[in-house]
Amino acid sequence: MRQTVNNISMRPELGVVTMLTFIGLGLWDENDVSLKGLEAIREADVVYAEFYTSRLMGTTLEKMEALYGKPVKVLVREDVEQHPKDNVLKDALDKKVVFLTGGDAMVATTHVDLRLRAQKMGIDTAIIHGASISSAVCGATGLQNYRFGKSATIAFPYKNIISETPYDTIKMNKANGLHTLLFLDIDREKGYMTINRGVELLLAVEERRKEGVLTDALGVGIARAGSPAPCVKAAKLDELKALDFGAPLHIMVVPAELHFLEEEALQALAGLKT
Repeated sequence: MRQTVNNISMRPELGVVTMLTFIGLGLWDENDVSLKGLEAIREADVVYAEFYTSRLMGTTLEKMEALYGKPVKVLVREDVEQHPKDNVLKDALDKKVVFLTGGDAMVATTHVDLRLRAQKMGIDTAIIHGASISSAVCGATGLQNYRFGKSATIAFPYKNIISETPYDTIKMNKANGLHTLLFLDIDREKGYMTINRGVELLLAVEERRKEGVLTDALGVGIARAGSPAPCVKAAKLDELKALDFGAPLHIMVVPAELHFLEEEALQALAGLKT
């Protein structure tokens, strides 16, 4: 028998409240979590987190646990995507569980999949949103949010094969007058992809295909968004490749033709030279 009160699943026969709440932690450090999110973490029976889609570069697990007042179980990709019934979903059957992610809670499709699995098992879910890099990029650069098209991820080459999906995404978006947000790969062995490496991979595809998609194309790089000292720079891609953006996390944009206000913003905020 199950009752639902205020969207929280009740199991009277067990005398417990069950719930899986996804909480976005924001962009930089442990203090970016919302008050609502912090309250939910402190009230949870079990706290899980994953940092393979994104992570808070301005803090440590120890600082997070000190703020929360309880331990955090960090999961790797395989735990979440292949074996969630052995951890998160198993605990959420008879406990209040929170699942922490960098940025906003539902930007990554892996989190949507986990939520759907939970609901199929009769586990009620909720979301407490956090600041997302997708919107932070607009604030950091002055690029207008409604002018962004499909995004893509520049992945590390696999067996020396470079994915051409980001190039094709830029090509499609440019044809429609839209900007392209490019996420940069995070790999347990290879580390954090830089803007410089991302540009190199894009230009390598351009060199092979010779379609002119990136000829004289502008790029905008953003590093450490949400930190006290973010780095934002705009230049032609071949120039951007040589610039120093410092420590991760990095992300980049290949804009379409700029609106005059966007151009003015990039000159003021990202050092764009005309």
